[in-house]
Amino acid sequence: QVQLVESGGGLVQAGGSLRLSCAASGLTFGTYTVGWYRQAPGKERELVATITSAGITGYAGSVKGRFTASRDNAKNTLYLQMNSLKPEDTAVYYCYAGLDAADGSTWQYWGKGTLVTASS
Repeated sequence: QVQLVESGGGLVQAGGSLRLSCAASGLTFGTYTVGWYRQAPGKERELVATITSAGITGYAGSVKGRFTASRDNAKNTLYLQMNSLKPEDTAVYYCYAGLDAADGSTWQYWGKGTLVTASS
């Protein structure tokens, strides 16, 4: 029943901006750590940004100052505002939600991804 659905990917010129959204359903969204990962062709998946349930954000050094992650718990939605895009930002972007329960179990959910292409 849990679903994460990304949207907003597409083709932009280098230096441009794009805003990704991730709509979540089937979970108590506000209790999860959420965030974005990306995977470029030939590279391993890397963490882009996270937001804890307390609202604490973290970013990969490569995107710090250019990308901003936010969450709207009332809308069960996660966002990633991407500015000053570079060709090396080209990747499939995945949203995720994770929770470590008190009994030691781990709950982790992933979207199917949305492609971002920044062309020079």
